[in-house]
Amino acid sequence: MESELPDIYCPFPQRSNPHVPHTREHLDAWTRSTGLVHRESARARFEQADFGAFVGMVYPTADSEHLDLVADWFVWLFLVDDQLDDGHLGRSPERVRDVVDRMRAVVEGTAPRPLPGEELPAAVVALCDLWERTVPRAARHWRTRFGWHLMTYLTTATTWEAGNRADGVVPSEAAYIAKRRHTGAIHVCMDLIEIVTGTEAPESLHNDPRFITALEASCNVVCWANDVYSYEKEQVLGEIHNLVHLVRHHRGYGEQQALDHVCAEIATETERFLTAEDELIDLYPQLTDLLVPYLDGMRSWMRGNLDWSRQTPRYNPADVSQYAAPGEYLEETVLGVATDPVVQGAADGHRG
Repeated sequence: MESELPDIYCPFPQRSNPHVPHTREHLDAWTRSTGLVHRESARARFEQADFGAFVGMVYPTADSEHLDLVADWFVWLFLVDDQLDDGHLGRSPERVRDVVDRMRAVVEGTAPRPLPGEELPAAVVALCDLWERTVPRAARHWRTRFGWHLMTYLTTATTWEAGNRADGVVPSEAAYIAKRRHTGAIHVCMDLIEIVTGTEAPESLHNDPRFITALEASCNVVCWANDVYSYEKEQVLGEIHNLVHLVRHHRGYGEQQALDHVCAEIATETERFLTAEDELIDLYPQLTDLLVPYLDGMRSWMRGNLDWSRQTPRYNPADVSQYAAPGEYLEETVLGVATDPVVQGAADGHRG
């Protein structure tokens, strides 16, 4: 008997961005120009995911230029994640160390100019473009925080997760929950709210315990909902980095009981967000013009991620055959490292 996905509590309205059709066209051109997606088999899978629709759901108020920008970030994160999850690279930290160092150099502003005739990995080429379009006009403290979140995502995915897979380690629930917000790159996506809304949150707000609570809770909701929707498919593919799987493993729950437990925890985190949101608005009336769009951005992420998760074919376990031959969609030029794809890849455990 198949388990049923419980309803996930989400009291926020469903929305989408009117600029999605333009963004779809932009993504097609950008992924071709950067070399991120070029083979037809990879392009078919890329188009099926419909990242334009996803970004329109989670940033429903963005103007056309900003929607294109955050869509490019999405695609970059997803495609790098696929490289790490679906092949041997996700089990071999040493094999991606050089390309991660190249990415760090872009973030830190120390990247040397490529030598004549040198071909950089497509992910590095794309990151240079993204960084140039995103960072120069942002406040210094935003740039520092954003760069730290981006590099923490990359290092956590290429060392902690890869090490667990290589060593057969099943992390504790607490360790996983803390790392999950980084492996999912959700902090990177939440940082982009300030770019999209044209706001600049002071460091004092980012350090406020209530703001930290609202951000942490909304990130947890996004990541755990992703785990619920990708759970069945990931079981087929042997991925352990999933909260439902870890609840079953450590607590001895059955599948339905574990799904119900995680969905109840999602509801608790949603309520924790709502409480922190009310406290922030009451405490900082002078920051209303900043807080309202920022908190609305978190709400949009919780709602939009849920809506996309319900409709995307990426989480359809009946279509798991699409991951049985990663060599058909993993582009070696993305990271510039041979992928040696394997069937037992961990597909989409992080952003999906």
